Amino acid sequence: MSTPRIAPLNPPYEPAIQAAFDRVMPAGVPPLKLFRSMACNSRVLQRMMAGGLLDRGSISLRERELLILRTTALCGAEYEWGVHVAAFNGKVGFSREQLADTCQPLPDLALWSEPEQALMALADSLHGTAQVDDALWARLGGHYSEEQLIECLMLVGLYHAVSFVVNGLRVEHEAHAPRFPLS
Repeated sequence: MSTPRIAPLNPPYEPAIQAAFDRVMPAGVPPLKLFRSMACNSRVLQRMMAGGLLDRGSISLRERELLILRTTALCGAEYEWGVHVAAFNGKVGFSREQLADTCQPLPDLALWSEPEQALMALADSLHGTAQVDDALWARLGGHYSEEQLIECLMLVGLYHAVSFVVNGLRVEHEAHAPRFPLS
């Protein structure tokens, strides 16, 4: 296990930092190590939280989480993948096989609906080439509105950035979060 490059802050927190944590963490739940690490730069923490997409968006919670899981898995961001599985899988209900499949180089299409397959292809395409070809765009357009497609693109980009941060800082794994499944 790698040593974190920046130690997460410990309580008590400055009022502005505590307020930021209170906006994103459920009552009584301590802030994640990622947030505590980012708090070493209060401005960046505030901007990151202001730019988050974990509110009710134009796509379903399941679709949002699929994009996040696939993107963080492709980036090797086990910390963030595990945090999202722990926090949201109870609500979205991915099977063990589906969770494992988000981490595979080539997904098993039989596990996913056609719209979910298109979302996986979007995450793969953006990760691999930073582009979306016309055929994939048309395929996505058969399931999602322009408003939703903008959100999907932004989610993949945002979670690339989050992956870069957790990997770059070597944020220590949360005890309650699962690890990547073994292949």
